Amino acid sequence: MNISPHNKLMDLTGKVAIVTGGSVGIGFGISYRLAEAGAHVIIAARRLDEAQKTVKELQEKGFKADAVQTDVSVEGDVKNLVAKAIEMGGQIDILVNNAGIFPFSPLSELTVETFDKTIAINLRGLFLMTKYVSEHMVKVNIKGKIINITSIDALHPSMVGLAHYDASKHGAWGFTKNVALELAKNNITVNAVAPGGVMTPGVAAMQSGGKISETERFPEPPKMEVPLGRMGVPDDIGKAVLFLASEMSDYMTGTQVVVDGGYLIN
Repeated sequence: MNISPHNKLMDLTGKVAIVTGGSVGIGFGISYRLAEAGAHVIIAARRLDEAQKTVKELQEKGFKADAVQTDVSVEGDVKNLVAKAIEMGGQIDILVNNAGIFPFSPLSELTVETFDKTIAINLRGLFLMTKYVSEHMVKVNIKGKIINITSIDALHPSMVGLAHYDASKHGAWGFTKNVALELAKNNITVNAVAPGGVMTPGVAAMQSGGKISETERFPEPPKMEVPLGRMGVPDDIGKAVLFLASEMSDYMTGTQVVVDGGYLIN
């Protein structure tokens, strides 16, 4: 039996990882941990300025990172990202589908445009990224790792006003399991991480009653009773993703790791 030394189990040196929405919040926590472990991290984001700022921060710490402007809901953008990632790194070993939005809207006010945009980014984007990256992994026989960021809302609704978001995340969880079955024969694992409440800029805006538009504000969020006594931070998710991207998770596929401080069991 070939057993890796314990100090090599989370070593991603020589690996190339794409992290969608990887420049801020949870995405930054993921990008940082993968880069710290030695991966060449390629950050895909709609706002190139934010992505380049994060790349600079990672590079200043001696990590390897690049940025590609991408809207994951646009097929042409995804194809361009995959081609550029291969050009930059030679191949793609790890994909983290993190890009997502959570616009608040109760059903009575939910528009077709908001519903479609949420599904387009949270679910169609995940599909497009997985399709084209996995095709590359299969073609060049890579032992790949695909990690989808879902939510505890993929298992249980957290609050009223996110029906469209919850639909997208239930879809992401179902997609994860089915694709895991399909790609297992190619030695590609597909897993998910389901964050609970994580203090990101978007969540901070909600908690402070920040604006949705010029005339609307976020409603006061429900109080989260978390057994561990705190909300999560981006690094909590980053560490879980690092585990799934590493050799530590080699015998795991089609599973969802809940990182919520015990919220769901409460």
